[in-house]
Amino acid sequence: MAGRQRHRLLLENAEQLVLVCGRREPYLRRDGAASLGVLRAASVVVGLDGCIKAVGQADVIRNQFSEATFERIIDCSGKCVLPGLVDAHTHPVWAGDRVHEFAMKLAGASYMEIHQAGGGIHFTVEHTRKATEEELFRSLQHRLGRMLRAGSTLVECKSGYGLNLETELKMLRVIERAQKSMDIGISSTYCGAHAVPKGKTATEATDDIINNHLPKLKELKLSGEIHVNNIDVFCEKGVFDLESTRRILEAGKDIGLQINFHGDELHPMKSAELGAELGARAISHLEEVTDEGIVAMARAKCAAVLLPTTAYMLRLKQPQARKMLEEGVIVALGSDFNPNAYCFSMPMVMHLACVNMKMSMNEALAAATINAAYALGKSDTHGSLEVGKQGDLLIINSSRWEHLIYQFGGHEALINYVIVKGKVIYENERCETMSSY
Repeated sequence: MAGRQRHRLLLENAEQLVLVCGRREPYLRRDGAASLGVLRAASVVVGLDGCIKAVGQADVIRNQFSEATFERIIDCSGKCVLPGLVDAHTHPVWAGDRVHEFAMKLAGASYMEIHQAGGGIHFTVEHTRKATEEELFRSLQHRLGRMLRAGSTLVECKSGYGLNLETELKMLRVIERAQKSMDIGISSTYCGAHAVPKGKTATEATDDIINNHLPKLKELKLSGEIHVNNIDVFCEKGVFDLESTRRILEAGKDIGLQINFHGDELHPMKSAELGAELGARAISHLEEVTDEGIVAMARAKCAAVLLPTTAYMLRLKQPQARKMLEEGVIVALGSDFNPNAYCFSMPMVMHLACVNMKMSMNEALAAATINAAYALGKSDTHGSLEVGKQGDLLIINSSRWEHLIYQFGGHEALINYVIVKGKVIYENERCETMSSY
């Protein structure tokens, strides 16, 4: 027996315990995702440091650990335990919703038509600049809370609705405050090149970011005031071209930021080829990626963060998930939560990935756990249930884990517990006794 050392949590007797990985894989390509690690009648132990201490068959775990050493024990009989979900792409800090634009899109207006008419990003920028830091923080708290209750325990959060240094820093301070005060994990992304500010050319905006924004970010990082992980650019026709994108991403990389950017969404821009060349950790969207770009990303181990909600809501061509998987690309998923694609739920994202992008349920779960964590440079600590990793877990009230994807929009009645670092952050008292009804 493992002594009398105290532990935070024991989840025991799970009908299915979905490991996702079992050999410290940093990501899963197609073949690896074909057969995810699943244990039956299994248990998991989380220590006081918030990390997983043991995973295995329930009878073996019970013989190793005394009940008296646990702060909390949850009987998971008839239920499934999975890793907390990872949302690899969100824009959750903004003011002023764009529900009126949804009607315009339904009537046939394109994304760029709305953008050029002063809507889209520019509409949100106007409202976000006017909002106070406190207002932005309160709305971010609410949104992240909804993401957490839908099973996301690690979320990438972007700035990008400021487009000037003052507001971008305001957004990053709000994200920093959430990192320090909330239980949900956050990867922070500077996205000052989300659009070209009104009154500037793309070249002028690029120069401003390189000469003013990034030096200030470096200063604040060194002083410990703001911790930013990633740099993002919207590489798109009519926004930032390939050369401007290259300049900004290289400058961000020079101050220690991971490259993780928007590419090949509305037009084929050769963003994937550029990202592979620059050593990007991830590229998002990729609806218009070229065959050459797919091959380049596979070789460079650059993750493709696919956003099925965006393709669905904007009626875009679906990303070529199957081709990417077949070519060996590391495929991840994100919700792209923003005023233009209002979705908090990674279970719904996985469902859309399966139905519209022809991914298998195994592939979708890998893409929303270990591969999404890899896209954020976090797969050494997140994305699977392995000894030494952070104890972020979901308990769902079903005897098969696939119900999390199968029940489209059903996660509110299905997710029983959300656990971060071994602490129960959300307990769903209304969870149905038999969620498969």
